Amino acid sequence: MSSKPIYLVPVDPAAPAATEAVDALSLWSSIPSTNLKPLKAGTSHLFFGAPSAGDVTVLSSLGADFSDAAKLSGHARREVVRNAVGSAVGKVKTLGEGIDGRTIHVDAQADPHAAAVAAHLALYGFNLKTDPPSSFDPKNKESTAEKLSFKPIAASKEWNDGVVYAYAQNLARTLTELPANLMTPTIFTERIKAEFSGIPETEVIVRDEAWAAETGMRTFLSVARGTSEPAKFLEIHYKGAADTNATPIVFVGKGITFDSGGISIKPSADMKLMRGDMGGAAAVCSAAWAIASLRLPVNLVVLTPLTENMPGPSASKPGDVTVATVADVLSSDALWYGSTEYKPTTIIDVATLTGAMDIALGEIFTGVFTNSDDLWTTLHAAGEREHDRFWRMPLSDDYAPQIERSNADLCNTGGRPAGACTAALFLKSFVSGVDGQTRWAHIDIAGTMEATRPVEWAKSQAA
Repeated sequence: MSSKPIYLVPVDPAAPAATEAVDALSLWSSIPSTNLKPLKAGTSHLFFGAPSAGDVTVLSSLGADFSDAAKLSGHARREVVRNAVGSAVGKVKTLGEGIDGRTIHVDAQADPHAAAVAAHLALYGFNLKTDPPSSFDPKNKESTAEKLSFKPIAASKEWNDGVVYAYAQNLARTLTELPANLMTPTIFTERIKAEFSGIPETEVIVRDEAWAAETGMRTFLSVARGTSEPAKFLEIHYKGAADTNATPIVFVGKGITFDSGGISIKPSADMKLMRGDMGGAAAVCSAAWAIASLRLPVNLVVLTPLTENMPGPSASKPGDVTVATVADVLSSDALWYGSTEYKPTTIIDVATLTGAMDIALGEIFTGVFTNSDDLWTTLHAAGEREHDRFWRMPLSDDYAPQIERSNADLCNTGGRPAGACTAALFLKSFVSGVDGQTRWAHIDIAGTMEATRPVEWAKSQAA
């Protein structure tokens, strides 16, 4: 196996440049014009024994408009870089096991952050196969090296930050993809403790069902009644602000490690996807890992109630009433605990909450319900920058009658119409200060928890 590096160079077709290691101009000029798919962005080409410092070079087009700021700028330009680098990594992966252990040197000058994120996301591939052993299988994690590694041709803080962003996203992917028997509430907490080990200014606290009962988390415990797996309530505390006693931001993540539907059992077709019903917990814990790793100057508290929802002999029944509410949505207890215990000015919850959101927005945009225009502006800008896009949904009390027409104060479902909206209103009821000083956002990731569309995009690139 060659020890030479592999070179990855995004190319602006209008101005292919030569670097110290790669003469991109000569290589690009050698490609027959019929193979350039009229300079289509993301078109990648492999070269072997090329005139470069490596024995393999991959060039990837940034598209005909990359140099035209009037046509391509800002977030759109950044997404082109991501697509070009991701496509190039995909092309390298087609070389198979002969490239195991190699280093890919990336020309990241177009956008170091975007290039780092794209490279590491494109390399990711989850499986639990025994041959070859996967680094994502818990029993192989310490013994199996990554097949490829990346190094920017020019080092930069932006690249290093991008690597952290990508690791956090891949961590969330792994936590969500692992089957329910390998990602129980207990295993989830142990994995998070391991991930945060050694990160300064952080503390991971794992609470049990007895604590939840003492705290009055009846909704949470009602969901846990049908399973033999012990429920856990996970807290992550990060104190990165100059004043470690300053009011923290609070993240809440729904953590149903498997949702069978309980007695209201879900259809068997694709029920295995309900291993991902802890996607909210995976997202907020991974975001906290990135925030702490980047040493951002904020205080943060992350709360994730973790349990299975199973149809056991003690499972809650449709129509049951608890002191908190009709049992089903465990995030409500965490929202109440977080908003009253820590009194944040900003609280954000993330949940794979409603099929209605999947129907409304599909896999492309994530729905956001918020009482704050400022918080929406911040979330929207962040989503645009990373191409993880949000769409603001209506948070209107006009939907409230749908969840108030029962024999209890509130019902967690208001029927099929506007199901995502009524679910958001239900959660709003448990956020202390939501009608005053507290900025709150509910992010429903039920649609974006699964991504099938990128596969179609890849096919279109190969056409």
